[in-house]
Amino acid sequence: MSDEEQQYDPRAVQEKWQARWAELGTFAASDDPADPRERRYMLDMFPYPSGDLHMGHGEVFAIGDVVARYWLHQGYNVLHPIGWDSFGLPAENAAIKRNAHPAEWTYANIETQANSFRRYGISFDWSRRLHTSDPEYYRWNQWLFTRFFERGLAYRKGGLVNWCPNDQTVLANEQVVAGRCERCGADVVRRELTQWYFKITDYADRLLDDMAQLEGGWPERVLTMQRHWIGRSEGADVTFEIEGHGPVTVYTTRPDTLYGATFFVVAADAALASRIVADEQRPALEAYQAEVAKLSDIDRLSTDKEKTGVFLGVHAINPVNGERIPVWAADYVLADYGHGAIMAVPAHDQRDLDFAKAFDLPVKVVLETGAEDPAVTGTATPGEGRLINSGPLDGLGKAEAISTIIGILEEKGLGHGTVNFRLRDWLLSRQRFWGTPIPIIHCPSCGEVPVPDEDLPVRLPDDLRGADLAPKGVSPLAGAADWVNVKCPACGGEAKRDTDTMDTFVDSSWYFLRYCSPGYTDGPFDVEKVRRWMPAEQYVGGVEHAVLHLLYARFFTKVLHDLGMVDFTEPFTRLLNQGQVINQGKAMSKSLGNGIDLGQQIDAYGVDAVRLTMVFAGPPEEDIDWADVSPAASQKFLARAYRVMSEVASEPGVDFAAGDVDLRRVTHRTIDEVTRLVEGHRFNVAVARMMELTSAARKAIDSGPGAADPAVREAAETLAVLLSITAPYITEEGWEKLGHSGSIARVPWPVADPALLVRESVTCVVQVAGKVRDRLEISPEISADELEKLALASEKVQAAIGDGTVRKVIVRAPKIVNIVV
Repeated sequence: MSDEEQQYDPRAVQEKWQARWAELGTFAASDDPADPRERRYMLDMFPYPSGDLHMGHGEVFAIGDVVARYWLHQGYNVLHPIGWDSFGLPAENAAIKRNAHPAEWTYANIETQANSFRRYGISFDWSRRLHTSDPEYYRWNQWLFTRFFERGLAYRKGGLVNWCPNDQTVLANEQVVAGRCERCGADVVRRELTQWYFKITDYADRLLDDMAQLEGGWPERVLTMQRHWIGRSEGADVTFEIEGHGPVTVYTTRPDTLYGATFFVVAADAALASRIVADEQRPALEAYQAEVAKLSDIDRLSTDKEKTGVFLGVHAINPVNGERIPVWAADYVLADYGHGAIMAVPAHDQRDLDFAKAFDLPVKVVLETGAEDPAVTGTATPGEGRLINSGPLDGLGKAEAISTIIGILEEKGLGHGTVNFRLRDWLLSRQRFWGTPIPIIHCPSCGEVPVPDEDLPVRLPDDLRGADLAPKGVSPLAGAADWVNVKCPACGGEAKRDTDTMDTFVDSSWYFLRYCSPGYTDGPFDVEKVRRWMPAEQYVGGVEHAVLHLLYARFFTKVLHDLGMVDFTEPFTRLLNQGQVINQGKAMSKSLGNGIDLGQQIDAYGVDAVRLTMVFAGPPEEDIDWADVSPAASQKFLARAYRVMSEVASEPGVDFAAGDVDLRRVTHRTIDEVTRLVEGHRFNVAVARMMELTSAARKAIDSGPGAADPAVREAAETLAVLLSITAPYITEEGWEKLGHSGSIARVPWPVADPALLVRESVTCVVQVAGKVRDRLEISPEISADELEKLALASEKVQAAIGDGTVRKVIVRAPKIVNIVV
């Protein structure tokens, strides 16, 4: 029978098996405490419903499904849920354009994606489906906000914030990438606003220290990115006296270089600059501040940017030597880092040196490193060395000098050792409509009053749509008078609701807990069920969330631990990051005209072929260039595999031990290798081994013992189970062809027979002067001495040696012998 005659039709069986899986409850996780199976939680980063599934979805969910289906075969009780991160700006912008409510666009897209997920054959437990824009979900966002507020972890303050002029809303620091809005790409500016924050900085040390739990389970680059973002540094707070204005504190990681401070710099946009500036310098400062407001933090910190600044007309007193040093305002110091001011040591800090050269300020060397004078070379010397020109520190090394100067400062009451972090508190309020309303009522008498738990959720109004939602610099909710004006829950007086909504990263910071009990009504989640399922054994998603969602989720988990609601401090045991699906070496985009439509690929080649292509293209973390892969080739392989399953002539239950031993060895080696490869996430190599098993079975049918041999059935059944984690539809059909009922997804994973893994002989390559001269069939147990004698006795080897002299024989038994002549 030819491939064409036995052609597998992928479209004919998809609806059949979707209905069968639903009928059988094949992928439903059991909450029964008496269920003896070990629990495993496979979690995918949930999607945003902006249109249908795309190629990126196709890759990440294919990868996650390999893990979930493998665990099912291994006999685990697997939780593999699905939901939608359904609040956010795209829905709101679509509603403005269509003069509609954001919910209309959102839920229509959710249904489109849900249907595509079912078609794609992902093993979701659909009974746990959730949408973060449902009041039943965001009620608990508000409940959790209130708990954070009660603990002082949610607070409101004024200050400079990142503002996206396009989306007309503030952004968290983590949502600014290279000075631009991470969502729309607009240049971000700084504005003075009063906003809500989560006090994530209270957990900075724990966020760092608990990474020890994640070593080996998370990619090292993600841990490195988080460590860098949190940015823990040890140093000292040092008090300088500003003449006429009193003390000002600066933070420095190098207090040992205090004697080298020759000027003082205040962030141009810090309140301190405006407070201490001399009257005659105020116009220059205000003009400079207007220019600085146009710059992003990335621009300001760039080492390539020309240094600018304004002298403030005042001087500071260096606390260690009493020297008067000029005070400047500059853009390369940030108002929200440390105390918004620095001591400048130009000899040993490149940015300080660049500034000093730009404004002809003195450079004083206090660290002897052996390098030339920075004032001459223009290159600062920030490293290790001996202290000079530093009074009591002269001759000391860095560590001893830091300890000594901190002791001196503390004794004089002029400073103390401290720890600082790059991490800033999470700015969570947004001036847009489609998000969780912040459950605070502002009362002229009582101040900030939380909405009582029994009055939650504070629902979004249904009557705002279209132009009502257009960005105005304040939340559209501010214009909904009937919604805003309320009675104070504390005193009963006239009050107003907070009109900002929460950052959508709040929604995704705990959704994985809600999956454990999505219908629970007495709290955000059933504590006992979370203890049974969490932490999630495997999380799969993009590395772009390394310092956004992943950091926030870790923070939420630690707060919930302190609230006594969870008994773990890290939510995800293992993390797998997938690469991108690109085309012709570039990210897909409409402007480049290189987009690939996932639905069209499925229509053309079938779900199984597309999924197999995604998995076979390379390691999960590497990019897939769709121009370099072939779903058509995957389709042909699947047809060959299905043909093997269809042609088996023996009956189910036959004794495999009576079959051809050579084919059985291939089968069991494949089981052994594929099992280890899947466990190690080397899915592409695992598929290659399945292809080799298919070829071996085909050969056995065509020219070996024949289709009726029990070993052929064993190979075909093994192939069906192994391949089912990647190609679910064809293997379900193949399992039926093999005479079995039920779903293959619940069939136990095959176990390799150790006796069949023992090789009776192996091929040893013998090289002379680096060239292969012979191949020997030998026992895998052969000793190095025996192998050397055999190799030297070979006629081909002797001919290659000729008149030469053997200088060395390198033996790597049983695989290779290398003879050096």
